[in-house]
Amino acid sequence: MPRVTRRTLLAFTAGASFVEPTYAEEEGTSRELQALIATHGTAYDALHRVVHQADSSWHDRKSADRIEEEALLAICSYPATSRGDRRAKAEYLLTVESRGELDLQEHMQAILHSIVRT
Repeated sequence: MPRVTRRTLLAFTAGASFVEPTYAEEEGTSRELQALIATHGTAYDALHRVVHQADSSWHDRKSADRIEEEALLAICSYPATSRGDRRAKAEYLLTVESRGELDLQEHMQAILHSIVRT
């Protein structure tokens, strides 16, 4: 039987609550990281809308979940080399983690690999 995570519950139920990230863009953050964070924010908002949409299908929820997960993995994988990027990445990922959504093994692997690459 597959493991049920908070991400799975969010993707497949309409009862999840939404917490607005408190992330504020840090000066000195690269445009690339800012774009990755903006992309994830958009994907997360779309996932939230699809989950709470009364007529959304399983396929719609699965697709939105996959897109959001890929956007989050892109941030986890980003090799933050500047001080501003490291801080912005850490603050954003802490916000995501506080919602219980940094829960896949792939997230931690991507974060660790990004540190090794820097």
